[in-house]
Amino acid sequence: MGKNKIFTGTPRENRKDIVLCLIAFLIAIVFLFPIYWMAITSIKVDTDIFSKTLSFIPRAVTLDPWIEQFTDAAFLTSLRNSTLIALFSMTISLVLGIPAAYAMGKYRIPGGNIILLVFLVTQMMPASLLLTPLYLTFSRAGILNSYLAPALAVASGSIPFIVITLRPYFKTIPKSLDEAARIDGCNAFSSFIRIMIPTIKTGSITVLVISFLHGWNDLVYSMTFNVNADMRPLTANIYKFMDKYGTKWNSIMAYGAILVLPVILAFVFLQKYIVGGLTAGAVKE
Repeated sequence: MGKNKIFTGTPRENRKDIVLCLIAFLIAIVFLFPIYWMAITSIKVDTDIFSKTLSFIPRAVTLDPWIEQFTDAAFLTSLRNSTLIALFSMTISLVLGIPAAYAMGKYRIPGGNIILLVFLVTQMMPASLLLTPLYLTFSRAGILNSYLAPALAVASGSIPFIVITLRPYFKTIPKSLDEAARIDGCNAFSSFIRIMIPTIKTGSITVLVISFLHGWNDLVYSMTFNVNADMRPLTANIYKFMDKYGTKWNSIMAYGAILVLPVILAFVFLQKYIVGGLTAGAVKE
């Protein structure tokens, strides 16, 4: 048996594939280098960081910046805040967004196209434009300085994304599937929970991950609606490593690495669902 070949086209096509692979490799290096630099800087000692000679491999390794984070009570408080805000915003987004996407995908709603246009417009609006009206609304509701305020604000941006992404999925589900569920004894709600949502698993995982990351990465809403420093998330406290005596670059990089770790893990382990969900939802009609 012959050996498997990577390039099986004509010589011209093989040369083109090689060039494209090299270009893709170079692009990957450009985008991944900041992550690599952050990781190695987080384990460098100060003398290595401030050395006049640039080093791409640490001359001496220290884990003190990482240990410092997980032994710092303020860091653990911020970690808890980020996790709770992300979970609350994700839950609100999914509970409201998925049923809305189902309704717009399966039923004829008067003014449905206008509603979709409104969703698209809200996706393009900057957060700074929404701060004042949201602040006044949350102030009257009495939910400032709580996890609920930033979670609701983040969810207001995630829900349109969920509706736009999942609506094409629901449109492609055959009507006969819902009818079969009704014959088997399901009502509208149980059919939606037990049949429809599992059918669009790829899209559901996509919006779940993205809505969680929206909450995890939030800065502006948490800083605006939570005056109490003990309620602020990780994104708001990285400045503490900069003072009048200098900047602790290794601690900043360790802090940043921990902050982006959920993002990296989500895309590493759920990449096929996220990419497939975004591309499939973009073309299914």
